[in-house]
Amino acid sequence: MPAAGGPRSRSRTHTVLALGTAQTLAWASSYYLPAMLAAPMARDLGVATPTVFAAFSMALIVSALAGPLAGRLIDRHGGRPVLLGSNVLLALGLALLGSAQGPATLVAAWLLLGLGMGAGLYEAGFAALVRLYGAEARSAITGITLLAGFASTVGWPLSAWMEVHIGWRGACFVWAGLHVLLGLPLNALLPRATAAPVATASDAALAKTRPEVPAAVGTPAAANGPAAAKAAPEPPRHTAALLSLVFALAWFVNTAMAAHLPTVIQAAGGTLALAVVVGALVGPAQVAGRLFEFGFLRRVSPLAVARAATLGHPLGALLLWTLGAPVAAVYAILHGLGAGIMTIAKGTLPLAFFGAGGYGARQGWISLPGRALQGFSPWLFGLALEHWGLQALWLSAACSLAACAVLLGLRLPLAAPAPPPRP
Repeated sequence: MPAAGGPRSRSRTHTVLALGTAQTLAWASSYYLPAMLAAPMARDLGVATPTVFAAFSMALIVSALAGPLAGRLIDRHGGRPVLLGSNVLLALGLALLGSAQGPATLVAAWLLLGLGMGAGLYEAGFAALVRLYGAEARSAITGITLLAGFASTVGWPLSAWMEVHIGWRGACFVWAGLHVLLGLPLNALLPRATAAPVATASDAALAKTRPEVPAAVGTPAAANGPAAAKAAPEPPRHTAALLSLVFALAWFVNTAMAAHLPTVIQAAGGTLALAVVVGALVGPAQVAGRLFEFGFLRRVSPLAVARAATLGHPLGALLLWTLGAPVAAVYAILHGLGAGIMTIAKGTLPLAFFGAGGYGARQGWISLPGRALQGFSPWLFGLALEHWGLQALWLSAACSLAACAVLLGLRLPLAAPAPPPRP
């Protein structure tokens, strides 16, 4: 392993900075866009606000369906061309959205944005990093989520400010321009991938699901010869399905809060101003959770970390039910801490169970149910808020607790030794 501060370490740091910034732009201009622009968009186009969220839901479903294909392309060709394509798709979708004249063009724009999201959000970023670094990608995955954790903190106020000064259409055009002027150059800085990662010693050290082979990523398994250690048993076949269920439940909650957290705070008795301030705390809390994972929890099993992370939202919800608006900030912080760590788990748990080989396609399939459920989350939780008010948090808290229960039933195939110090 290269010494800290060596050329490889600096190269990886540059990759993380570039990809993390590009991910921040991608999330802020797509996933976090409707929370601030849906209402003025609906007024101008003469449709109901739920119609805008329905179009957004369609985009999330398209994103889910596009994920496995994007993952396969990254496995074959690396992340650079796929992520560059996502910038083009997102720019075109935002430009079309800014030009929308009615429901038809509104839906068409969001469908195009859905393709860009499927090729450009976290799953694609994680797959790109695993394609480059194999099982050593955990620290890089954490790094890009640290940066992109500020997407809502940056995106919500910036979209709101632009809507006031240049209108929602102008905001869409500015975001589109940023993908061309900033997103494309940043993703172009990613290293070109070489040979596809296969079973490595890093895989064995992390998850014990592959034979022990020389440490260089890309060494063909056939070259190991008789000296290769016997492969540890594969995880049970249902493991991937259970991980899919966990991520579906977690992302239902996270998407519901991304779209409706300000409304939840108001339902608890808070003012609109308080709701905006509290909403802005989620991003920093996510980053704090990821820093905690990167520092204190980096030698802890990613499975144990994920179990603890699922409890953040229910604990915050319990406090908000009990004490109301005075603890709204605590609720947002606890929710953000758990959501931030679960984002990392979405990248590291499949790596821990299955290794780096074929990671992109597998990640796409594991993520597909959750990303599809995301499409219904804003609508379903919005209905719950409308009919139940603050008691709608029973739904989101139950989802989080169910995810925790599933994780408690999973076991890594073999107890892996602590990972080596990160460069």
